[in-house]
Amino acid sequence: MSKQTQDTVSFQKSTDEANETKKILLEVAEALAEKGYNPINQIVGYLISADPAYITSHNNARNLIRKLERDDILDELVSSYLKGNN
Repeated sequence: MSKQTQDTVSFQKSTDEANETKKILLEVAEALAEKGYNPINQIVGYLISADPAYITSHNNARNLIRKLERDDILDELVSSYLKGNN
């Protein structure tokens, strides 16, 4: 019989990681907007599919976003959203 734990696992990112994620996301969003794309739609498409084709190669945006793990991007987006709604 296996024992299931009821403890909540804690997840924390370093401030440096969060800052780098935010910086890259802003650069990617700017590159998408410069090329006429809706940055929100394109980044959501990338997060759902993991297909880098949703991100333009303009200003190296596609390579930049591929440096990030999708869970780190989601962490940054949720953190920013919750901070903005307090």
